[in-house]
Amino acid sequence: MASRLNPYISFSGDAKQAMEFYKEVFGGDLALNTFGAFGSDTPPGFADKVMHSMLETPGGFTLMAADTPPGMEYKAGNNISVSLSGDDMTELRGYWDKLSGSGTVAVPLEKQMWGDVFGMCTDKFGITWMVNISEQQA
Repeated sequence: MASRLNPYISFSGDAKQAMEFYKEVFGGDLALNTFGAFGSDTPPGFADKVMHSMLETPGGFTLMAADTPPGMEYKAGNNISVSLSGDDMTELRGYWDKLSGSGTVAVPLEKQMWGDVFGMCTDKFGITWMVNISEQQA
């Protein structure tokens, strides 16, 4: 799978409704994963909130979104990040090293509960980046 770059939007509890709306607008396939689907580490009151969603449209657009979890600030207008994802570990770690090197790391790039390697940082220009490296399929 080639690496991809796309917008990632944070919502304040209404990510499911927003992504269903965008599906109506753009068409395509929508995948939604709730915090509760990942078990015991679910923040209180967040079992039905969206931990990650992805809309892939027939026109080639990819839009990702989630509800802002407890402990992270939601601020309208500052709720869009850039997501880099794919299975090329070398390429994506290279981007991570350059983006995070002179920035601030919020989530270290390491294996997560969903099985992928993930990290989040803010670069020296104030842009938030999320890097997700999935395991290559055998």
